[in-house]
Amino acid sequence: MVQQIRSNQPQYICIIPVASITGNQEEEMIAFGVSVDEAKRQAEEFLASTYGCNLLQIAELIQQSRIEQIAQWCTPSSSPISENL
Repeated sequence: MVQQIRSNQPQYICIIPVASITGNQEEEMIAFGVSVDEAKRQAEEFLASTYGCNLLQIAELIQQSRIEQIAQWCTPSSSPISENL
């Protein structure tokens, strides 16, 4: 699944360690959303569709996740950093 960042809206990322699924200790899955709830929902859908996780696995992985707001300079509509100095 590919997600596109929406311009002029707050953006959140849900970062989920998926080592228990893939066996790769450094692998993480990232989902985007315009709210915390939307980022979690996108992550849940991705876990189910891509990794075939059941509801219990999804709940456990979501508990291990972290949600962060993406800085404004990461959005497509923002000006380059040098212009903001």
